[in-house]
Amino acid sequence: MSPSPRSVPAEKNWLDRSLALFADVRAGEGGTALLLAANIFCILAFYSVLKVVRDTLILSESGAEVKSYSAAGQAALLLVVVPLYGAFASRVNRLRLVCGVTLFFASHLAVFYALGSAGIRVGIPFFLWAGIFNLVVISQFWAFANDLFTADRGRRLFPVIGIGASLGALVGAGLTALNFKELGAYRLMLIAGLGLLLPIVLTLWVNRRESRGAMATPASGATEANVLEAPLSKTGGFQLIFQQRYLLLIALLMVTVNLVNTLGGYLLDKMMTGWATTLASNPEEVRGLIGEMKGGIDTWVNLLALLFQAFLVSRILKLIGVRGSLFVLPLIALTSYTLMAFVPIFSVIRIAKILENSADYSIQNTARHALFLPTSREAKYKAKQAIDSFFVRLGDMLQALVVFVGTELAAFSITTFAIVNIVFVIVTLVIVAGIYREHKRLTADLPSEQAA
Repeated sequence: MSPSPRSVPAEKNWLDRSLALFADVRAGEGGTALLLAANIFCILAFYSVLKVVRDTLILSESGAEVKSYSAAGQAALLLVVVPLYGAFASRVNRLRLVCGVTLFFASHLAVFYALGSAGIRVGIPFFLWAGIFNLVVISQFWAFANDLFTADRGRRLFPVIGIGASLGALVGAGLTALNFKELGAYRLMLIAGLGLLLPIVLTLWVNRRESRGAMATPASGATEANVLEAPLSKTGGFQLIFQQRYLLLIALLMVTVNLVNTLGGYLLDKMMTGWATTLASNPEEVRGLIGEMKGGIDTWVNLLALLFQAFLVSRILKLIGVRGSLFVLPLIALTSYTLMAFVPIFSVIRIAKILENSADYSIQNTARHALFLPTSREAKYKAKQAIDSFFVRLGDMLQALVVFVGTELAAFSITTFAIVNIVFVIVTLVIVAGIYREHKRLTADLPSEQAA
């Protein structure tokens, strides 16, 4: 059931007019858009801190191959986590779901801080935890945003919210790169744990704001608000995916997109670790060089993603629609890995991955979240959670298999790995074409401005 439109003022205020620079923000919509942008800003900023910590710990303790293989462990854990999340979602309203899960994960960082400070090697378990945390918490944020908006409001306002995500990732990665040596991995964990309390406050705020708006809608407003605050049905996320072709295609898209991205990340990590090892004389220096390089790359990725998000995404969505926007990332990736295949050197791979990840975190990210706007509430929370967590990590698992075959059995070169990725990109384009057709069919009864 789609949310009822909120009662809004007839004219735009200063906030609506300011945000209209980036997207089609209409009268009364700026406040909610800004609160949601601030919410995802906090989540992505503190996740970006943890991402640098995660990669630095596992690469310095175990190496690029172990990092690649650990993704398979995340997929296995998510087979348990996703059904548990769905069961919890069937027992509580959306507010308790979103805030409770965020608080649950934030509390774990105090445990990792204590273990790491005591000298215990936490690289692998922290990598497993971080991979589940970021998928679950970010996915449920976007499910919450989908639940608040109609298809038209979401298509128009998601680009503004995405600016908060891109800016948060940029700030988090940049500050981590500047302060990693001084603060160290474990104190950064503690800072991030405390910072994750902010999204909880913002979720409470925006939920209260939107609930009041629904209650202010005449006739059916109170009934609609009660429905939106009720627990979900008992149908599980995996069950929904295999019942609906549209959701299954989105799941397959997440598998191939993440397979391509993480395999490219492996190529970058492999060359980066070799670069750091040749320059450093001890493990601590290796860790420092990797941390600085990872932080620097993430900063460039997030800076470009922010620029794309602020000035390109809303215009691309308006020009070619949500479904058309899905073609952008695969076409960029096809160009990037073709270039890698012919020029397999560290500087080229670094630039190619920066461009690919920037498009992924902005254009692709906004479009894929908007795919759920015309779906049911169960699909938004449960199927989306399964897709954004398990199927993403399934892509990682397949990537680990490719790395194993390419390193242990076939001795693939960087060029060969790049050619393999080109094949996976072509498969991705075929899946996107299928989603295009299904999305067009699903939105056929909507007004033309909403259906794109």
